[in-house]
Amino acid sequence: MAVEIKEVERIASLSKLEFSDAEKIEVTADMNRMLDFVKQLETVDTEGVKPLIYMLEEEAVLREDKVIESITQKDALKNAPEKDTDFIKVPKVLNK
Repeated sequence: MAVEIKEVERIASLSKLEFSDAEKIEVTADMNRMLDFVKQLETVDTEGVKPLIYMLEEEAVLREDKVIESITQKDALKNAPEKDTDFIKVPKVLNK
């Protein structure tokens, strides 16, 4: 399966990218080289190879989950530029 310029244009549109005509040709060639490289993996003999589940044999050492208070609410509100009685006020970021 080869990538064509139409597909690059569609991917660019979905990604909100813009390419010149020369760049489209270059990106098409790059994508086709990537696909050719992946096709080489189909020729690799994986018979008898166990699937890799974890990169390391060791298990992760987890610390005990303890709740500790690092700063009081009063101290946090003291440094806030805008605050209500118990909360830090932040600018509205959603317009819904």
